[in-house]
Amino acid sequence: MKSVAALMAERVVCLVEEEDQPDARPLANGHALLRTLAVGVCGTDREIAAFTYGSAPAGTDRLVLGHEALAEVVQTGEGVVRLRPGDLVVPTVRRPCTRIECPACRVGHQDFCATGEFIERGISGAGGFMTELFVEEERYLVPVPPALGELGVLVEPLSVVGKAFTQLDAALARLPWEDDAPRGLVLGAGPIGVLTAMGLVANGYRAVVYSREPKDGDRALFVRSIGADYVSSESTDVAGLVRRHGRFDVIIEAVGVPAFAFNTLPALAANGAFILTGIPAPGPAIDFDASGLMRDFVLQNQLMFGTVNAGRKSYEAAVRMLEQFLVLFPDAARRVIARRISLDEAPALLRAGWGGAKTVIHVAEAGTATRDEGLRAAG
Repeated sequence: MKSVAALMAERVVCLVEEEDQPDARPLANGHALLRTLAVGVCGTDREIAAFTYGSAPAGTDRLVLGHEALAEVVQTGEGVVRLRPGDLVVPTVRRPCTRIECPACRVGHQDFCATGEFIERGISGAGGFMTELFVEEERYLVPVPPALGELGVLVEPLSVVGKAFTQLDAALARLPWEDDAPRGLVLGAGPIGVLTAMGLVANGYRAVVYSREPKDGDRALFVRSIGADYVSSESTDVAGLVRRHGRFDVIIEAVGVPAFAFNTLPALAANGAFILTGIPAPGPAIDFDASGLMRDFVLQNQLMFGTVNAGRKSYEAAVRMLEQFLVLFPDAARRVIARRISLDEAPALLRAGWGGAKTVIHVAEAGTATRDEGLRAAG
């Protein structure tokens, strides 16, 4: 069985032949055998491949990569009640810590783990999904309608956006009024940025994407095709952005670059929310007006929070969002996935540290029945 793995001691990412064959052993109660269909590549994978972070499962030096997956159920064990062979699913990533004093993990909200001792498949402490077959518990598998097809691989990254929107809704509930057309600013025009912009537009926001790409480039055209505006940071500074669009009720950061993100704080409106989703690599400290931030956040009732990983409800919300995107922006939704490669090609891409447009590793085709129901919906 082929897998793409990081060999932590040797600091090498390569294609390996796994000796363990998941289909050759009995399934434990409540578990299912899955065939991986597709795996998305993101910045986390590239940073693990650069050995910035990541850890192998206990007792081994090999970490199978990949945490954005779409899979097909091959076989179910006893105790599996909702899934059947042929179903499409997305596996969640984080597994709860074992500490009894962590209330979040004890009630199934490990995305809010208080101890930091959680496990994440393909990232830390457990193998991921860049492999042909894997086994997982039913409670960590989220069904995906066949009509979504390959776009189901976007559920995991979109789940973080869905989680952010849920927290944003709770934050906005503190306000004594509602704006019929709130203003939303997305920082970055990468895959997470454009998915976030789609979510804002779908929820009635006047959305703007602010990124360094040219104002007439491909990403700018893509953003405008979904009904959002695009402003290039190369030609327009933050003051110019505010003159053009006013200040924003919500700013969602999707670049992982602290200097760029915090430079936009003057564009946040009174009572607004600033949401961080990027995880920057370690780097030097930046000059920062902490007094100004504290003053503005207090006097203007602003707030800031981060969002990472997601729980099952956010995954289910992401499935519904993708279905909505296919209705509202069918062409743009299909074009989020810009590049497809094979499992054999993945190690070279990861070693090269390639970034940019969304790349998906095609691992296998779904069964005939599933394909006939709409697996080709991704176009």
